[in-house]
Amino acid sequence: MSDPPSTVPRAGLCNRCRWQRVVRTTRGSAFSLCERSRDDPGYPRYPRIPVERCPGFEPGDQPAPRSLGGSSTSTGSGSDEDGVMRVKS
Repeated sequence: MSDPPSTVPRAGLCNRCRWQRVVRTTRGSAFSLCERSRDDPGYPRYPRIPVERCPGFEPGDQPAPRSLGGSSTSTGSGSDEDGVMRVKS
């Protein structure tokens, strides 16, 4: 969150989420990694951006814990054909 805007991918909701980690390559590319994907296969590791809705979104500047602990599932969510996570109403 302290990165200059030019080096952070335009990831929509992810840019304000505590679960995002920006991964940079040696060639200068930047990707938005969802840390929730480590413990919950319902979340894509590298979601298609911009993400407009996500059931796992948690605002904050605090880094995400390394593990959610135990098994965790995302309920009432899904990924459309375009890969954008959306909450089912």
